[in-house]
Amino acid sequence: MQIYIGSDIHGSEANVRRFLDVATHADKDAKIVLLGDIYNHGPRNPFPEGYAPMKVAEQLNAVHDRLTVVKGNCDSEVDEMISEFSFLPEYRLPFYGRTLFFTHGHKCNADMPHKDAAPGDIVFYGHFHRPSIRIVDDVAYVCVGALGMSPEGVSRSYAVLNEESIFICDLDDGAILNYCLL
Repeated sequence: MQIYIGSDIHGSEANVRRFLDVATHADKDAKIVLLGDIYNHGPRNPFPEGYAPMKVAEQLNAVHDRLTVVKGNCDSEVDEMISEFSFLPEYRLPFYGRTLFFTHGHKCNADMPHKDAAPGDIVFYGHFHRPSIRIVDDVAYVCVGALGMSPEGVSRSYAVLNEESIFICDLDDGAILNYCLL
């Protein structure tokens, strides 16, 4: 089983379409997890490429049966009104003897470790728009980067998890940016 993990779409219809094309065509049984900041670009951010929150909602609603969404700091109750899925405060998933934690990143990340994570567990987050993998107290903290907006010189990215590996992939060309053997 593969899990495709994206974050920080910020209303970019063009980029969520590209991400969903990869996730839904690569593995028909793959699960998709989004780590927040789905529709709103945020008060300090410019409009991302292809800013169209209602079109993002249409695309995500079309795959709601294989989608889990965690609430980010830019998500609001109004966002839930156009969504056929719930925004969870956090998501936990048992995975081959580990626990996976999915969060947005503004309250839990490699610098603010998860209180329930044990050695061998993996915490996925977004928020910072820069992909990274860090090990803290034998817990892997994976920042998947951002789909909608990324800092200058940083590629838009997402993560793919299978039972053996975590890949951070560049949205533009699919190149692996980081790799960590579990």
